[in-house]
Amino acid sequence: MDTGRRTSPRIVLVHTATFRQARQFVPAMIPLVAATGLGGGTTTVVALVVGVTLLSLATAALSWWRFTYADGPASVVVTRGLLSRSVRTVPNDRIRGVEVEAGPLHRVFGLVRVRIDAAAGAADKDEELVVDGVSRAEGDRLRASVLTHRSTAPLSEDAEPAPEEPFARFDNRWLLYAPLVGSYLAVPMAAVGALMRLAQELPERFRPDLDGVHVSGVQAVVVVVVVALVVLVAGSIIGAAVVNWGFRLTRRGGSLVAARGLVTRRHTELEIDRIRGWTLSEGLGMRWVRAARVNALVTGLGDATRRGQLLPLGPRDEARSLGVRLVPEPGPLRQHPPAARRRRIVRAVSAGLLVTAAGAALTPLLGWWWVLVLGLVLLALGVPLGLGRYAALGHAAGAGAFAVRSGWLVREQAVLQRRAVVGWQVQQSPFQRRAGLASVTACVGAGRGGYTAVDMAADDVAAFAAAASEAWADELRPVAAPTG
Repeated sequence: MDTGRRTSPRIVLVHTATFRQARQFVPAMIPLVAATGLGGGTTTVVALVVGVTLLSLATAALSWWRFTYADGPASVVVTRGLLSRSVRTVPNDRIRGVEVEAGPLHRVFGLVRVRIDAAAGAADKDEELVVDGVSRAEGDRLRASVLTHRSTAPLSEDAEPAPEEPFARFDNRWLLYAPLVGSYLAVPMAAVGALMRLAQELPERFRPDLDGVHVSGVQAVVVVVVVALVVLVAGSIIGAAVVNWGFRLTRRGGSLVAARGLVTRRHTELEIDRIRGWTLSEGLGMRWVRAARVNALVTGLGDATRRGQLLPLGPRDEARSLGVRLVPEPGPLRQHPPAARRRRIVRAVSAGLLVTAAGAALTPLLGWWWVLVLGLVLLALGVPLGLGRYAALGHAAGAGAFAVRSGWLVREQAVLQRRAVVGWQVQQSPFQRRAGLASVTACVGAGRGGYTAVDMAADDVAAFAAAASEAWADELRPVAAPTG
């Protein structure tokens, strides 16, 4: 094990500018500032800014001084802490991947941040080691050292580096799909809401003079809708470009390396031997234009939708072909029985039936005819909704993998290797038992932990589980009663 290394002193400037360490003191400072007040005008404000900056500089310097890391043939050790000292050791065989990223300030100072994913779930920040503030060369050295030591077959000193094999590359034309993806619309929607709130709070002297402009109510609504749509479309495309610009996926030896980002550049490395499957996700808008995204299901990485992305956005055929290169599909999906269709329709129209019944009772009493109309609209929309949810259902099992599909707003098909299954969970509600249906969940040590075939025929559950996993699943088959 190497002796403890320090990060670059330049990281102190980055953390000072971002108030990274000083942020933890903000809750304690708020009541103090409220008690003393801000009397004194500009001088007090300047003094407060200078004081906070000096506090940020002091805490950043102390944190840098108290932080060391070391990587060796057996483990990675990170030592940190101001008042309470902590030492965290992660064995190399528990490391699932390495991500090297460089934000805007990091790039200005020539630094990177190295994230080392450890088993199990990556959704928890405690499940990763972060070495923040090393040079690009040191970040590459640390990444290569960790991945080499993790490998079961050590490389010889004169071995040449593995060549890179292109797997996928993001086409900038695919950014036009972004307005149809809910996650990319979230930021511009928040921005539109904030701008509208700001416009309402502006003082009168800062508002534009519209005395000579005559706009009707309908025209005002049209203008607001058009402006909001332009902001949403432009914002989603810009947001997708910032996150995914220059995305490329390459194979380097036994790992997949994904690089992306316009402002913050990220390099994520995943071990191919730990990939157990993939998911193909299609939102409602994405299905209209035959677009999709693909995520890898990696053991120990958890439901890390960002780090496991194989293709963030693109044509569905391109996305599916990329997933098939890792884990072949088991074949065409089998439709679920008609009882599942009836169940989907009944559940979809139930809300409309309740509102319609309420409207029928309230219209003669209170004149609330609009409740009745709303119920009828919901009732009419429930039928195609139920049919769409049924059309999304499907399952298949093959020689080496199986697949399940469900979802309506976001339709997701998961393809997993048979060896990924560690258990099965079968659920039947009273209504499902009456209809001869059941929902069976394949429990796996990757992704979100379980993938469900919803409302399949109950008589097919045992056969599907046995075909979709190893030989131990044959125990699920019903045993015939002895005769005689």
